[in-house]
Order: sequence, then structure tokens, then C-alpha cells
Amino acid sequence: MRILVIGGTGHIGSYLVPRLVLGGHEVTVVARKPSPQYTDSRLAWGAVEWIVADRGAEEAAGTWAQRMASIEADVVVDLICYAPAQNQLMVEAFEGRITHFIHCGTIWAYGPALRTPYRESDERRPIDEYGRNKATIEADLIRRYRTTGFPATIIHPGHISGRKWLPIDPQGTRNGVGVYEKLARGEVVHLPQMGRETLHHVHADDLAQLFESAIDRRDAALGESFSGVAPYAMSLVACCKFVARLFGREPNIEFASYNEMATLLGPAWAITRDHIDHSPCCSIEKAQRLLGYAPRYTTEQIYIECLEYLLETGQLVV
Repeated sequence: MRILVIGGTGHIGSYLVPRLVLGGHEVTVVARKPSPQYTDSRLAWGAVEWIVADRGAEEAAGTWAQRMASIEADVVVDLICYAPAQNQLMVEAFEGRITHFIHCGTIWAYGPALRTPYRESDERRPIDEYGRNKATIEADLIRRYRTTGFPATIIHPGHISGRKWLPIDPQGTRNGVGVYEKLARGEVVHLPQMGRETLHHVHADDLAQLFESAIDRRDAALGESFSGVAPYAMSLVACCKFVARLFGREPNIEFASYNEMATLLGPAWAITRDHIDHSPCCSIEKAQRLLGYAPRYTTEQIYIECLEYLLETGQLVV
């Protein structure tokens, strides 16, 4: 099949594109730079047809829709669509011309769960603009599938991670290597409240597997949404304990109120607050049942891979 991947050099695309090429597909990638960010460019990338384009700039100039309308494809995978207006352009450009359209959403479209694990059929209650926009796109694509047959599938990733892409850390933020250094050295790590809030990571290669499975099992995927996450979520405390024990230590955790955490973390607190307000914990049962999703990485294995990379490259010194 001819598969068009929009934003194919980022977290997911870096792993997805080689899978598609090795699967025998003709792959075209639209990206600002013709080189993957997170996998070796020698891994099947030589067979890719490149379209070098800046989506944001072309949307602003009014030329993006024309570019999309000029591309012939059977399947379109849109990895970098964040606003309903962007998605509307894509639908108009490809409606009636493709057999499958896969949109990359986010578990932020779900909002905080009223019961866990959160299932795709549960009510959407997004609490920020990013989540609301993705939920609106999802609802529009599902409506179009049901009313006009537009061949849509939505995949909602958790906290995307990979060897060269640090996971959300055990403090719930992206504070570089700071938290890992503290856990490795036995220094104090502050957690909000009792540290029971959850994170739900996913390795980018597992997401790539899910996107590929959706293409391979098109009939089961059409008109459906799927959560792309690791087999289970973990609490902040559990993440701290696991990372510390990798270095032969027990974590030195001190709990603090939200106000105290804001003072301790400064600007980084906004990221932690966003993650603990969501505290995601999602089910993969639907993806397993319909698409055969079988994630290779747990959150613990994600931390191991990323920490090995940090140690090998000298970014983490303990």
C-alpha cells in the first residue's frame, strides 16, 4: 500500500516508518527535515519518499490543503495534528480518495478518570485546551465515519518515551536528569501529597506497533479509538522506588503540599501539576482484542532503557 505519514521523523514516526517499509509498503514522509530524530537513518529509511515541508508555515500561507490534495495515497497517518481546523483540512483533502485515515490523539483527551482503568468507551472529560482539541477531533472523525463512511481510526498515546526520549520522570515532570541523579545518589526527592498519583508511559516502538496493527487490521480499526499505553500505570512513589533500586538504593522521599511543591520546583511544577491532575490509568484490553496489541515495554523497562542511554552518553553521572 501507499502510506503517507505526516510528521514521520518524530517520536512515533521514527519507529513507525521503518516498520512500514519493512512490511513492504511504499512510504512517503512529510517533515521539515528529511531525517529521523530517534532511530538510525540507515534503518530502512533509504526507501522513503520525502516531501520536505513545514506544515505550520504552509497552513498559515494557505498552501497546505493544495499540497495534501496533490498526494496520492491509500493510507494517511497524521501524527502532528493538534487543532480541529487542521484536521478539517486533512479530511477535505483526502475524503473519497483513501481507504484509511489514522489520527494520533492523546490520553489527555480523556481527562481525569472517574474509574480505572479508563476505557475508550468512557466519557471524555478533558481539562485543558490540548485535550479538548484532541477530543473534538476524535468526535468529529467518529461522526464522519458513522455518517459518511470516512475511514477514520484514532490512537491515543500515553506519555511517549524511548531510548533517546526521556520518559516523564518519577516526579511527574521533565526536569532533565535532575530527579534521576537524586534517586541514584540517595538525595531527597519531593513528591506531592502522598505520591499516589499515576503516570502511564508508552514506548514509541510499542506505539508504532499499534499504528501498524491498525493498518493491517483495518476492518477492526475503522471507526474506533484505541489507547496506546504500557500494560499498566505506576504511581509516582512506585516510579521513584524502581529507579532508586536500579542504583542499589531506597528512595529518599519527602512529601509536600501543592503550594510547597510549587516553591520547590518553580516553573517545572506546572508540568508535574498537569500530570498529577490527570493521573492517567488506561486499559489496553480493546487494542489487544481488536488489533492484537502486545506492548513489549513496561514502564520499568522504559526507565531502564533510557537510563542506560543517559549513562552511556555521560548525561547522567552518579
